[in-house]
Amino acid sequence: MSFPALVLDDRRGQLSPLTDLRPAFDLRTGACTTLERFSTVFEIAGLLVSRDIAELVRQSHPDSDINECALGAIESSAVFVLNGRAPLAAGVASNLKPGQLWCDDRTGDLIAACSPIGSLEALLAGTLDGFSRMQVTLASESRAAGMLSRPWHIRSLRDACIREDLGFHVPRRAKQWGWPELAPGTLRWGTEDLVVAPTATVWPGVFLDNTIGPIWIDEHATVRPGSIICGPAYIGPHSAVLDRCQIKPNTVIGPHCKVAGEIGGTIFQGFANKAHDGHLGDSFVGEWANLGAGTTNSNLLNTYGEVITRPFSTDGGIGGNERTGEQFLGAIIGDHAKFAICSRIMTGAIVGTGTMWAATPPVAGTIAPFSWVTDAGTRKYAIGKFADVMHTVMARRQLSPSEAYMERLSALYAGESGTRS
Repeated sequence: MSFPALVLDDRRGQLSPLTDLRPAFDLRTGACTTLERFSTVFEIAGLLVSRDIAELVRQSHPDSDINECALGAIESSAVFVLNGRAPLAAGVASNLKPGQLWCDDRTGDLIAACSPIGSLEALLAGTLDGFSRMQVTLASESRAAGMLSRPWHIRSLRDACIREDLGFHVPRRAKQWGWPELAPGTLRWGTEDLVVAPTATVWPGVFLDNTIGPIWIDEHATVRPGSIICGPAYIGPHSAVLDRCQIKPNTVIGPHCKVAGEIGGTIFQGFANKAHDGHLGDSFVGEWANLGAGTTNSNLLNTYGEVITRPFSTDGGIGGNERTGEQFLGAIIGDHAKFAICSRIMTGAIVGTGTMWAATPPVAGTIAPFSWVTDAGTRKYAIGKFADVMHTVMARRQLSPSEAYMERLSALYAGESGTRS
């Protein structure tokens, strides 16, 4: 029997800046967000989020039931509960029976459960009595049990998420759109799937290399002459791959982005620009970020060793050094971060929300949110000036921040980490 699902944002882990302005399930963990991926398996009955972002979520998901409304709308004897920090959990979770749950072996955090309605309130309060733990045996290479608890885990799970998303959506888009009619002078090499939306524009002189993975070019996207796209790759709606851009495998360009230069193994959440030459590898780029001309990052240490970096702590400070388990790790770039021309970003850098970097030295380590960095030193970005720039940038896309968005930014600026309840 199939039951509806509730998707939970438990606000655990140390994920800033990824989740400063969104719940974990709205992170673009592959070609899709985690919530979009869950929606291919489950009927989503509602979303459960903390008070500090509840109004934001209501605005970003106006057709979804949130919190108490979601709980009150369930008309089923049981419901699945899915943790939005477990982007690949849906396939295993769908096999749970009422009264069964699946927890992370390391942290004990809930990954998924199938809860009888009478036990749901206790489960959400953290009481697991009466549930049986499902023992999940996974192949050694499987990432299904992966939980996002640090920013770099989005890179750790990247390839598996992209593979699942393209494996599900590309055949369906191929059936919907048919064989792409490429312009004369456009070259394709490889036997993996290639899907191009009828509203997308792929110019002559583009080279599409789908020898090792599929390529999905979505609605109203543009790929300009001289560009090279190597699959697996996704180009989102209304995004532009500019002239002579090189897109390497396992790259995702979310909606409404402009990208150029050399980009590999990177996820753009959406509404961000890297419109000039420069390298960006194994990174994550938040919304409304802008990388100035010539900005380049490192994604590999000179020693070829494991990258060590410092996540933000739960109170908003900067924590201690942690091993990432990654040899290739670029930058985690928060929403609204801006970089001057020819900025250099060192391996494993974490750049907080709202940072403005205009200094000669490279970006290194973890940069506090709303930092204004020049050769004269570092100070806090004046909130009024930040807001003016944000309004100007968003207006270029005919958008403006909502009251709830501004309130959330103000809370982050004041150093309020929010609540999990």
